[in-house]
Amino acid sequence: MKKNIPSVLGKVTAGMGLLLIISSPSFAVNNPVPPQIEAKSYVLMDYNSGKILASEKLDERLDPASLTKIMSSYVVGQAIKEGRMSPDDMVIVGRNAWATGNPVLKGSSLMFLKPGDQVKVIDLNRGMVIQSGNDASIALAEHVAGSQETFVDLMNSYAKNLGLKNTHFKTVHGLDSDGQYTTAQDMALLTAAMIRDVPSEYEIHKEKEFTFNNIRQPNRNRLLWNKNMNVDGVKTGHTNGAGYNLVSSATEGDMRLIAVVLGTPSDKVRFAESEKLLGWGFRFFETVTPVKAGTPLTTQKVWYGDKGEVALGVANDASITIPKGELKNLKASFTLTNPVLEAPLTQNQVVGTVNFLLNDEVIEQRPLVVKEAVEEGGFFSRIWDFVVKTVSGWFNAIFG
Repeated sequence: MKKNIPSVLGKVTAGMGLLLIISSPSFAVNNPVPPQIEAKSYVLMDYNSGKILASEKLDERLDPASLTKIMSSYVVGQAIKEGRMSPDDMVIVGRNAWATGNPVLKGSSLMFLKPGDQVKVIDLNRGMVIQSGNDASIALAEHVAGSQETFVDLMNSYAKNLGLKNTHFKTVHGLDSDGQYTTAQDMALLTAAMIRDVPSEYEIHKEKEFTFNNIRQPNRNRLLWNKNMNVDGVKTGHTNGAGYNLVSSATEGDMRLIAVVLGTPSDKVRFAESEKLLGWGFRFFETVTPVKAGTPLTTQKVWYGDKGEVALGVANDASITIPKGELKNLKASFTLTNPVLEAPLTQNQVVGTVNFLLNDEVIEQRPLVVKEAVEEGGFFSRIWDFVVKTVSGWFNAIFG
């Protein structure tokens, strides 16, 4: 059973039928050609819609290097959010986080911690995110989970829960380790999860510098200083094995894009290619939200319930990314899985599909859900519905 969705811009009058959200004569969709990107793998994703706008080898497993710290930051943010620690908690730095005593850390990015230092969680967090301090990552991991190994288990557990199907961590900092890998798509999904789930943690990623023990270090993400776009994150990564990686995110109005480039040949190239991707995305696309969770799309008859009708809609705002200039051609319809709705129905129960069409081609779909629960009606009301439904069926069978 397929119907057009009522316009969200105005009320549908009885007898008029169901209107299209947006309607105009159709013509061929303009599909912008992505720029050439000098990287082993890349992805450009819209944050609000989750739409992949451009990609190359998006699922190829590559070394994350310090992009690993995006997940470390996510785990720390979750620990703070859940009240398991506070940004003001004091951490006593152990020997594992001391570069002089840990050969793994020699020559790598550091916050320059020493054993016995007492440092606030927030400062270690800044040391990890802004300065890319591998020592800070170890100190935080041991404070959060008791050991680096247990913290890595947490990282991989979150990766699984977030649906990162091609990501596995072996370290808390991202220094080269056999069996550690991720993909451009997984890094984009992880970044979106951080922005959505732990926004206070994400705020740290836009800070441009941090000073600890009188050592000032700038954020390694130089796109934060870019005057052409509003970049507010995320993280660089580099090892000899990985090459030069960068995850970046920028906003323009209500639109947010996430760009991931993995395995570029130089520091300069990773920033140039990321800026190219973000600029192309903002230039050629826009994100709209024609259907919102708080606005019912339609009401449908319910049989055998404690109410006769139920509102249907979407569980979450339905954001759609389309080529610029195509908004006037965007339409929507819905399809019921079963044309007859019968109680009981639970809130957010999926009963169909919302289809978004551009020039009559389905480009996105969202689940159509019940907006409020409908319980079974009383005995006599159910008997009455049975009679009415049966007679209606006979009538339709006879008269078509």
